[in-house]
Amino acid sequence: MPLALPSHVDVLVVGCGPVGATVANLLARDGVRVLVIDKATEIFMAPRAIALDNEALRILQFAGVTDADFETIAIPHVRMRSPWLGEFGRVNTLGSADGHPKLVTFYQPDLERCLRAQLAAKNAARMALGLTLISLEETHAQAIALLDDEFGQRHRVSARYVVGADGASSVVRQMIGQEFKGKTFPEDWLIVDARHVRRPIDHVEFICDHRRPTPHMVAPGARERWEFMLRPGETRSEMESDARVRELLAPWGGLDEMLIERKAVYRFHARTVKAFSKGRVFLAGDAAHITPPFVGQGLVAGLRDAVNLCWKLTWVVQGRASTRILDTYDQERRPHVKAMIGLAKFMGKLVMPRNAVIALLTHGLMRLVRLVPPLRAHFDELGIKPKNVFRRGLFIKGAARTRLVRGAVLPQGWVRGRDAAICLSDDALGTGLTLIGFGIDAGIALDTNTRAAFINAGGSVIQIVHRGQHLHRAESGCWEDLDGTFMPRVAPFGWAAVVRPDKTILHDGPASESMRLVRESLQLLGSPAQALAPSVQIVLPSA
Repeated sequence: MPLALPSHVDVLVVGCGPVGATVANLLARDGVRVLVIDKATEIFMAPRAIALDNEALRILQFAGVTDADFETIAIPHVRMRSPWLGEFGRVNTLGSADGHPKLVTFYQPDLERCLRAQLAAKNAARMALGLTLISLEETHAQAIALLDDEFGQRHRVSARYVVGADGASSVVRQMIGQEFKGKTFPEDWLIVDARHVRRPIDHVEFICDHRRPTPHMVAPGARERWEFMLRPGETRSEMESDARVRELLAPWGGLDEMLIERKAVYRFHARTVKAFSKGRVFLAGDAAHITPPFVGQGLVAGLRDAVNLCWKLTWVVQGRASTRILDTYDQERRPHVKAMIGLAKFMGKLVMPRNAVIALLTHGLMRLVRLVPPLRAHFDELGIKPKNVFRRGLFIKGAARTRLVRGAVLPQGWVRGRDAAICLSDDALGTGLTLIGFGIDAGIALDTNTRAAFINAGGSVIQIVHRGQHLHRAESGCWEDLDGTFMPRVAPFGWAAVVRPDKTILHDGPASESMRLVRESLQLLGSPAQALAPSVQIVLPSA
């Protein structure tokens, strides 16, 4: 049957892969009317992305995806091995951070099915498949998209904003004229995904042989993946043949004992757009940036885009904040994306040295560096991974003598409510702005007008207290810090913080100054709180 599409939505999302589906889920969760389209009618069943870190799992938690919704395998460590020097590098990924495993592998079609099922259950969302974006035109108040469906019918949909999450060959990016600059690696790689391997591994390893570098990892469903770098003169057809795949997999048991799910030759890229947005159109995921696979951050970066952008779009659409906050999406995301691409390039040099001499020098130096305990700890415990901390963006500049960092994400831990229910702290904070009092009710310092303005802007007030610190006040939610994540590790008793919906710290200070913290935060957001007399003039940084 021909599709019946809405003529107007708040946000049109182009692309229903994992990033687009996450964007749509986050928007619809908060009541934003969203239409997500994709030119494909079915989920692409071949596995693609394979790794997620604790940050990505936390973002999926925002979108309503739990540990039980799709299968993952926690990775205890990542090994880097040389055929001559043995193990010269190791990253410890065992354990958890922010309530989630530090590193897992997964099967992408399972995650996409999960996200689409979540989306189908949301009243504010509509998913339409088999649609191709033909044109995109912007007016002063909206963007108008022309869409063709698989039946040859044309649809006209207007939206206040458009998010292009349509992959590396993004049509949306091309329509808004954004250049996609960067580097294409000259080497081709054969990716092989197989099931039922005779001698499975339980970790990720990089066999750093300059003659044929080979990343190798385990995945759910009795799966494993290999990536074999092609040598000069080797062709796609030759490498994808059964005979060559059989030869390459022989050290791990042979082709006869495996079920090959995918064998395909790819070339890796490192690219970013000059700006993540133009007018009413925003780019996310591979449409905005492509990261080489050597640190497993491609999809993770796209999920970071989603959680950063979606709450800002929601606040603007619902009249809770000024449109100026949308400028900070590019300010906050592009520097971190570039840093992650830089790390991936560095790891690429370790994985695929150009010749034996460079391999021995590079890998030998890495092995020597690991003899120095502080340097070994820095590498092994992911100290080289760029932290997702903003230098510029939507937060109040400044710092206090605590471990809370404005522009950084608040840690997540396990908390217990008054009803003895135990949950992760992000679930306790909810999806809006939050004024947190550490060990104290920070809401006491708010006058009636300020409290009302904060609530109207989607704010709530909660307390996080020491385990066993039972308080009699019931004006705000009170949660016990069960594992010491918050007190006194990051904040002292009597401190307060204003936290954004994406759990980034917007402002902090003594709880006795909560009135000032809330007022300055609302002014930065441009919230239409006319009853508030300005306490300080805040100007958003220019793009």
